[in-house]
Amino acid sequence: MRKSILLAAGLLFSISAQAQLLDIIKSTVKDKTGVDLNTPIKTKGSTAANPTTPAATISTHSTANLGNLTSTQISSGLKEALNIGVTDGVKKLALTDGFFKNEAVKILMPEKLRKIDTTLRSIGMGSLADEGVKLLNRAAEDAVTEAAPIFTNAITTMTITDAKNILLGSDNAATSYLQGKTQSQLFTAFQPKVKASLGKVGADTVWKNLISKYNTFTGQSVTTDLNEYVTTETINGVFKMVAQKESGIRNTPAMRTTNILQKVFGAQDNK
Repeated sequence: MRKSILLAAGLLFSISAQAQLLDIIKSTVKDKTGVDLNTPIKTKGSTAANPTTPAATISTHSTANLGNLTSTQISSGLKEALNIGVTDGVKKLALTDGFFKNEAVKILMPEKLRKIDTTLRSIGMGSLADEGVKLLNRAAEDAVTEAAPIFTNAITTMTITDAKNILLGSDNAATSYLQGKTQSQLFTAFQPKVKASLGKVGADTVWKNLISKYNTFTGQSVTTDLNEYVTTETINGVFKMVAQKESGIRNTPAMRTTNILQKVFGAQDNK
C-alpha cells in the first residue's frame, strides 16, 4: 500500500515537473522571439492570424482548401484564367478607343511634354494637342495585338509549382507572374510595331508639327522618344487589364465561366 502511494506521488510530481518545464520553455520562446506558444494557430473560419506569420505576408488565399484539387486541375485553372484575362484584355484594348476612352489605361501626354500642352492651349492650339494625345492611343490600339503570342508562350510553360503559388497568392499574383516572364520580350516585340503604328495613324507627323510649333513659339528645343514612351504605356495598359480580370475571377463567382475555374477558384471561397 505504501509503495503504491509513493508511486502515485512520484507520478504526480513528474507530471507537475513536466508542466513547469513546459511553462518555462513557452516563456523563454516568447521572451526571445515574441511568439506566444499558447496562442492558437489560425484555422479555417478563425479571425486570428497565425502569430508566426508577419501580417504583411499573409495571403488572402493562403488558407484555401486545396485538398480536393489535383495539381493538374490547379495548373489548368490558372492557365485558363490567364488565357481569359489576356484574350479579353487584348481584345478590348485593340478596339477603336480601347485605350483612348478607357481612363484606366489611356495614354496621356508624356510628362516632359506637358508644358507643351499648356502652352499650345494658351495660344489657341488646344485641338492640335488633343489630336496628338488621341493618336498616341491609336498607335497603342494598333500595336497591342502583338502581345497575344508572347503571353501564350509564357502561360503554356507555367509549372505546377508556379500554379500552386499563384493560386494561393495575392489578387494579382498571376498577372505579376506573367509580367515577370514577358516584360522584356513584350518591349522588344512592341517597339517596332509601335513605331510602325505611330506612322500608320499619322502620330509621328502630328507630333513633329506639335513640337516644332512649341519650339518656335518658346525658342526651346524639346525632343522626346515617343516610340519608347508609347511602347511602355501600351505594355502597362495590357497588364492593368489582365489584373482586373484576374481579380474578378478570384473574387466574383459569376466571372468563373467554366467548370475548371469554378472548381479551382471556388476553393478560395472556403477559407
